[in-house]
Amino acid sequence: MLWSRNDRQDDLVVRGARVVDPSEELDAVCDVRVDGGTIAELGTSLDANGHRVVNGAGLVLAPAFVDPHVHLRVPGREDEETIASGTAAAAAGGYCAILAMPNTDPVVDSAAVLGSLIEDAQAEAEIPVGFLAAITRGQEGAELTEMAELADQGATGFSDDGRPVVAPGLMRRALQYHGITDRRLALHCEEPTLSKAGQMHEGAVSAELGFTGYPSVAESLMVERDLSLAAYEGQLLHLSARESVEALRKAQADGVAATGEVTPHHLCLTDEAVRTLDPNLKMNPPLRSAEDREALVEGLRDGTIAAVATDHAPHARHEKEVPFEAAPFGVTGLETAFAALYTGLVEAGLVPLETVLERMSAGPARVYGLERPRIAVGAPANLVLLDTAATWRVEEDSFRSRSANSWLLGQTLQGRVRMTVAAGRVVYE
Repeated sequence: MLWSRNDRQDDLVVRGARVVDPSEELDAVCDVRVDGGTIAELGTSLDANGHRVVNGAGLVLAPAFVDPHVHLRVPGREDEETIASGTAAAAAGGYCAILAMPNTDPVVDSAAVLGSLIEDAQAEAEIPVGFLAAITRGQEGAELTEMAELADQGATGFSDDGRPVVAPGLMRRALQYHGITDRRLALHCEEPTLSKAGQMHEGAVSAELGFTGYPSVAESLMVERDLSLAAYEGQLLHLSARESVEALRKAQADGVAATGEVTPHHLCLTDEAVRTLDPNLKMNPPLRSAEDREALVEGLRDGTIAAVATDHAPHARHEKEVPFEAAPFGVTGLETAFAALYTGLVEAGLVPLETVLERMSAGPARVYGLERPRIAVGAPANLVLLDTAATWRVEEDSFRSRSANSWLLGQTLQGRVRMTVAAGRVVYE
């Protein structure tokens, strides 16, 4: 379900790093040797066997990250992102795999469109990439796609991200296909009659700024509906509201195998940030209140929320260089996700580093049934080398993405990716 260029497999030894893999209960200073793209040995003072040696002293070596929610904009908007540029950006962010959303032009709703993307990924992708197909034709919410055919073609999952499946009967039928296709449904939870024309979170700040509000109940109402339709295995996309986290936690306690994801920007910011009127702070769902943010952080910490996803949504410069209310929703995030979370959560004492690493790697892989990145003998080398002491300023000219609509432009962050190994190959350093 993942595709990339079939390139060389590398030999290297990372020497003396703090090796942290929460899923393997591993936290030790040691060497890791990679032979032909596979982890061959962990220990101290390992023989380099003529391999390239990387000095890991003072650095953290962890399983590389998996992003289950990326917009690559192909087909249709190659000016904003391509498979090549998007996967290069992901490599720079420490990712060894990403999943692309289907709301493209044309929509990924047929085997022909999906097959073309897979062919392009096999020629262009710097790291493995998977593709979600649409739940409904054209993402119009009227008729289901040929989900079984798309699964056979290689769809990693199904989503109408950007649009909710409004009709309950159609949503229920889509959920029933989970048993047939063995693919996750990733659901954009929004009640459009409540969110319509909303520019930001409905609250005191929206009232002061004079913007139409997007109430949190527009999300949580649809979360509760989808959870109540069936005891299904599904992924709730980009949760932003306290009520949504509470509903998911209760459903899990009742035995529903649903999971949720949250973005770095919703974990780090509140609607107070919108006072700057920076269009790069406009996203769907919107930044919400401090109470909502606290619930998201707690949900990440206690495992209710299984995955961090960037919702990387590149836009052309001219689209964002307009007044806030006229700008499209969406921000980039692949190249800044770890540093944003390290700065905003770990350094702030809100979430342990080990939890952040797990929710960025094994957590999302597990949600979609992918092989989880792990540091163990015999496992494929999917590794990220992190400098948690490094500080750096987010500048537009440093991005590998074709777009620079980052919510972090001009800010100084702590924590930097020094090297990424994906599918046994050094893809960034």
